[in-house]
Amino acid sequence: MTDVPDGPDTDESDDAEADTWPVSLTGVTESVVTTRGPNGRWNAAALGLFAGDPVTATTWGSTRTRGNFHRQAEGYVQFVDDPVVFVDAALSIVETETPVLDAAAAWTHVAVEPIDSGTDAGTEWETWALEPVESTVERRTVPTIDRGFAAVVEATVAASRLEVPDYDEGALRDRLEYCASVVERAGGPRERAALERVRDHSAWE
Repeated sequence: MTDVPDGPDTDESDDAEADTWPVSLTGVTESVVTTRGPNGRWNAAALGLFAGDPVTATTWGSTRTRGNFHRQAEGYVQFVDDPVVFVDAALSIVETETPVLDAAAAWTHVAVEPIDSGTDAGTEWETWALEPVESTVERRTVPTIDRGFAAVVEATVAASRLEVPDYDEGALRDRLEYCASVVERAGGPRERAALERVRDHSAWE
């Protein structure tokens, strides 16, 4: 993504109306969410946003995000374009003193409520309704399409499933190698660095 130079119509920070999302959501949008833990710090994790009314998200297993959603009933959904930040949030433990990450191009403070739950292949899941409370656009960018970034996102999904018994490890490793080839051909320095983080944070070698 390319930053748009500041000018009369491109303020550094742009407050959106309350109770709205700062961007239009379609399909499943990948984001990073921060939730406040019992230690008072904010835990960052990847979160897929399912477009609808309301917007929903699903947590899998006994994650920090799920526990913090239950304790606090809120979080900060953030839209980032740095693949390294996304990988670290998706596959490692990231905690910060404040809820909004420096990498956030826009963010939404959301109230969350559990609306459904169940078990799939032995893993508990829970679906949450996300209602925006406050939104802010931190910077405006010219959208670009990077196959390397998309491959990094797919790699985080495959890597997170490597040690889950119900998934075919061979198929997952084949997918990871394919993602690596896409990053090598179509990604930039940050995508390549992000892919190395995927290796560091997972059982993929």
